[in-house]
Amino acid sequence: MPAASHKIEKLTATRTRIIEAARDAVALSGWKDAQIAFIAARAGVATGSVYRYFDSKADLYAEVLARVSQREVDVIAAIVDSEGSAAQRLVDAIYAFALRAMRGRRLAYALIAEPCEPEIDEARLRYRAALADQIARLVRQGIAAGEFVDVDANLAASCVTGAFMEALVGPMAPEHEADTAAAKEIAQAIASLAARMLFRHAAPKLKLISKGCA
Repeated sequence: MPAASHKIEKLTATRTRIIEAARDAVALSGWKDAQIAFIAARAGVATGSVYRYFDSKADLYAEVLARVSQREVDVIAAIVDSEGSAAQRLVDAIYAFALRAMRGRRLAYALIAEPCEPEIDEARLRYRAALADQIARLVRQGIAAGEFVDVDANLAASCVTGAFMEALVGPMAPEHEADTAAAKEIAQAIASLAARMLFRHAAPKLKLISKGCA
Protein backbone atom coordinates (compact mmCIF):
# COMPACT_ATOMS: atom_id res chain seq x y z
CA MET A 1 0.00 0.00 0.00
CA PRO A 2 1.27 3.55 -0.75
CA ALA A 3 1.11 4.66 2.89
CA ALA A 4 3.04 1.62 4.11
CA SER A 5 5.60 1.99 1.33
CA HIS A 6 6.13 5.65 2.20
CA LYS A 7 6.62 4.76 5.87
CA ILE A 8 9.24 2.12 5.01
CA GLU A 9 11.08 4.58 2.76
CA LYS A 10 11.06 7.17 5.55
CA LEU A 11 12.39 4.68 8.10
CA THR A 12 15.08 3.52 5.68
CA ALA A 13 16.12 7.12 4.96
CA THR A 14 16.35 7.91 8.67
CA ARG A 15 18.41 4.80 9.34
CA THR A 16 20.77 5.75 6.51
CA ARG A 17 21.14 9.30 7.89
CA ILE A 18 22.06 7.89 11.31
CA ILE A 19 24.68 5.59 9.80
CA GLU A 20 26.17 8.42 7.74
CA ALA A 21 26.22 10.70 10.78
CA ALA A 22 27.94 7.97 12.82
CA ARG A 23 30.51 7.50 10.06
CA ASP A 24 31.27 11.24 10.12
CA ALA A 25 31.56 11.17 13.92
CA VAL A 26 34.00 8.26 13.84
CA ALA A 27 36.02 9.99 11.13
CA LEU A 28 36.31 13.02 13.42
CA SER A 29 37.10 11.36 16.75
CA GLY A 30 37.17 7.56 16.54
CA TRP A 31 34.93 4.97 18.16
CA LYS A 32 35.37 5.93 21.79
CA ASP A 33 34.66 9.65 21.53
CA ALA A 34 31.86 9.54 18.94
CA GLN A 35 28.85 10.19 21.13
CA ILE A 36 25.26 9.15 20.34
CA ALA A 37 23.92 12.64 21.17
CA PHE A 38 26.26 14.17 18.58
CA ILE A 39 25.30 11.53 16.01
CA ALA A 40 21.59 12.05 16.64
CA ALA A 41 21.87 15.82 16.27
CA ARG A 42 23.83 15.43 13.05
CA ALA A 43 21.21 13.02 11.70
CA GLY A 44 18.33 15.30 12.74
CA VAL A 45 16.72 12.86 15.18
CA ALA A 46 16.24 12.63 18.94
CA THR A 47 18.96 10.81 20.85
CA GLY A 48 16.53 8.09 21.96
CA SER A 49 15.41 7.55 18.37
CA VAL A 50 18.80 6.12 17.48
CA TYR A 51 17.98 3.07 19.59
CA ARG A 52 14.81 2.44 17.59
CA TYR A 53 17.10 1.49 14.72
CA PHE A 54 20.09 -0.02 16.54
CA ASP A 55 20.24 -2.15 19.67
CA SER A 56 23.34 -0.41 20.98
CA LYS A 57 26.11 2.01 20.15
CA ALA A 58 28.34 -0.94 19.28
CA ASP A 59 25.65 -2.31 16.95
CA LEU A 60 25.52 1.04 15.12
CA TYR A 61 29.29 1.21 14.83
CA ALA A 62 29.49 -2.36 13.53
CA GLU A 63 27.10 -1.30 10.76
CA VAL A 64 29.27 1.73 10.00
CA LEU A 65 32.35 -0.46 9.77
CA ALA A 66 30.58 -2.97 7.53
CA ARG A 67 29.37 -0.31 5.09
CA VAL A 68 32.62 1.62 4.84
CA SER A 69 34.62 -1.60 4.62
CA GLN A 70 32.49 -2.91 1.77
CA ARG A 71 33.32 0.16 -0.28
CA GLU A 72 37.02 -0.52 0.21
CA VAL A 73 36.58 -4.19 -0.69
CA ASP A 74 34.72 -3.13 -3.84
CA VAL A 75 37.61 -0.87 -4.86
CA ILE A 76 40.10 -3.72 -4.48
CA ALA A 77 37.78 -6.12 -6.33
CA ALA A 78 37.57 -3.73 -9.27
CA ILE A 79 41.37 -3.57 -9.48
CA VAL A 80 41.65 -7.36 -9.25
CA ASP A 81 39.19 -7.61 -12.16
CA SER A 82 41.01 -5.01 -14.28
CA GLU A 83 43.56 -5.68 -17.02
CA GLY A 84 47.31 -6.06 -16.63
CA SER A 85 49.74 -8.49 -15.07
CA ALA A 86 48.90 -9.98 -11.69
CA ALA A 87 52.02 -8.37 -10.23
CA GLN A 88 51.00 -4.92 -11.46
CA ARG A 89 47.43 -5.32 -10.22
CA LEU A 90 48.65 -6.51 -6.82
CA VAL A 91 50.80 -3.42 -6.43
CA ASP A 92 47.95 -1.24 -7.70
CA ALA A 93 45.50 -2.77 -5.23
CA ILE A 94 47.77 -2.33 -2.22
CA TYR A 95 48.77 1.18 -3.28
CA ALA A 96 45.12 2.20 -3.75
CA PHE A 97 44.14 0.82 -0.35
CA ALA A 98 47.09 2.46 1.41
CA LEU A 99 46.63 5.84 -0.26
CA ARG A 100 42.89 5.90 0.42
CA ALA A 101 43.64 5.06 4.05
CA MET A 102 46.20 7.84 4.29
CA ARG A 103 43.71 10.32 2.84
CA GLY A 104 41.14 9.39 5.49
CA ARG A 105 43.53 8.54 8.29
CA ARG A 106 41.24 8.91 11.31
CA LEU A 107 38.47 6.76 9.87
CA ALA A 108 40.92 4.20 8.48
CA TYR A 109 42.63 3.92 11.86
CA ALA A 110 39.26 3.23 13.47
CA LEU A 111 38.48 0.58 10.86
CA ILE A 112 41.81 -1.20 11.15
CA ALA A 113 43.45 -0.74 14.52
CA GLU A 114 41.67 1.39 17.13
CA PRO A 115 40.72 -0.52 20.32
CA CYS A 116 36.98 -1.18 20.29
CA GLU A 117 34.07 -3.28 21.53
CA PRO A 118 33.88 -7.01 20.64
CA GLU A 119 31.02 -6.41 18.17
CA ILE A 120 33.14 -3.94 16.20
CA ASP A 121 36.16 -6.20 16.36
CA GLU A 122 34.13 -9.08 14.91
CA ALA A 123 33.06 -6.87 12.01
CA ARG A 124 36.67 -5.80 11.56
CA LEU A 125 37.81 -9.42 11.25
CA ARG A 126 35.15 -10.03 8.57
CA TYR A 127 36.43 -6.95 6.74
CA ARG A 128 40.01 -8.20 6.77
CA ALA A 129 38.87 -11.64 5.58
CA ALA A 130 36.93 -10.06 2.71
CA LEU A 131 40.00 -8.10 1.64
CA ALA A 132 42.14 -11.23 1.84
CA ASP A 133 39.64 -13.08 -0.35
CA GLN A 134 40.12 -10.50 -3.09
CA ILE A 135 43.89 -10.68 -2.79
CA ALA A 136 43.68 -14.49 -2.90
CA ARG A 137 41.90 -14.30 -6.26
CA LEU A 138 44.78 -12.25 -7.58
CA VAL A 139 47.38 -14.56 -6.06
CA ARG A 140 45.83 -17.54 -7.86
CA GLN A 141 46.02 -15.68 -11.15
CA GLY A 142 49.64 -14.75 -10.52
CA ILE A 143 50.59 -18.32 -9.65
CA ALA A 144 48.87 -19.63 -12.79
CA ALA A 145 50.75 -17.07 -14.90
CA GLY A 146 54.07 -17.97 -13.30
CA GLU A 147 54.48 -14.50 -11.79
CA PHE A 148 54.17 -15.53 -8.13
CA VAL A 149 55.75 -18.28 -6.07
CA ASP A 150 53.65 -21.44 -5.94
CA VAL A 151 52.17 -21.32 -2.43
CA ASP A 152 48.77 -21.71 -0.85
CA ALA A 153 46.85 -18.70 -2.20
CA ASN A 154 44.72 -18.17 0.90
CA LEU A 155 47.74 -18.29 3.20
CA ALA A 156 49.71 -15.96 0.94
CA ALA A 157 46.79 -13.53 0.75
CA SER A 158 46.48 -13.49 4.54
CA CYS A 159 50.19 -12.69 4.85
CA VAL A 160 50.06 -9.91 2.28
CA THR A 161 46.87 -8.39 3.70
CA GLY A 162 48.21 -8.53 7.23
CA ALA A 163 51.47 -6.93 6.10
CA PHE A 164 50.00 -3.89 4.39
CA MET A 165 47.32 -3.30 7.02
CA GLU A 166 49.82 -3.60 9.87
CA ALA A 167 52.25 -1.29 8.07
CA LEU A 168 49.54 1.38 7.90
CA VAL A 169 48.84 1.46 11.63
CA GLY A 170 51.63 3.87 12.57
CA PRO A 171 51.14 6.30 9.67
CA MET A 172 47.37 6.34 10.28
CA ALA A 173 47.58 7.00 14.01
CA PRO A 174 45.64 10.16 14.97
CA GLU A 175 48.74 12.01 16.12
CA HIS A 176 50.55 11.39 12.83
CA GLU A 177 50.33 14.04 10.13
CA ALA A 178 51.31 13.50 6.51
CA ASP A 179 50.90 15.78 3.53
CA THR A 180 49.87 14.48 0.12
CA ALA A 181 53.41 13.84 -1.07
CA ALA A 182 54.32 12.00 2.13
CA ALA A 183 51.13 9.92 1.94
CA LYS A 184 51.97 8.83 -1.60
CA GLU A 185 55.52 7.96 -0.59
CA ILE A 186 54.30 5.84 2.32
CA ALA A 187 51.68 4.13 0.14
CA GLN A 188 54.32 3.38 -2.51
CA ALA A 189 56.68 1.85 0.02
CA ILE A 190 53.94 -0.30 1.54
CA ALA A 191 52.75 -1.50 -1.88
CA SER A 192 56.25 -2.39 -3.06
CA LEU A 193 57.26 -4.22 0.09
CA ALA A 194 54.01 -6.12 0.66
CA ALA A 195 53.78 -7.30 -2.95
CA ARG A 196 57.44 -8.27 -3.22
CA MET A 197 57.05 -11.33 -0.99
CA LEU A 198 55.10 -13.11 -3.74
CA PHE A 199 57.26 -12.39 -6.78
CA ARG A 200 58.79 -15.52 -8.24
CA HIS A 201 61.74 -13.66 -9.71
CA ALA A 202 63.41 -10.33 -9.05
CA ALA A 203 60.87 -7.56 -8.60
CA PRO A 204 59.57 -6.52 -12.03
CA LYS A 205 59.57 -2.90 -13.08
CA LEU A 206 56.13 -1.68 -12.11
CA LYS A 207 54.67 1.77 -12.11
CA LEU A 208 52.46 2.96 -9.32
CA ILE A 209 49.26 4.56 -10.51
CA SER A 210 46.24 6.14 -8.89
CA LYS A 211 43.77 3.41 -9.90
CA GLY A 212 40.97 3.25 -7.35
CA CYS A 213 42.28 6.19 -5.34
CA ALA A 214 39.57 8.68 -6.19
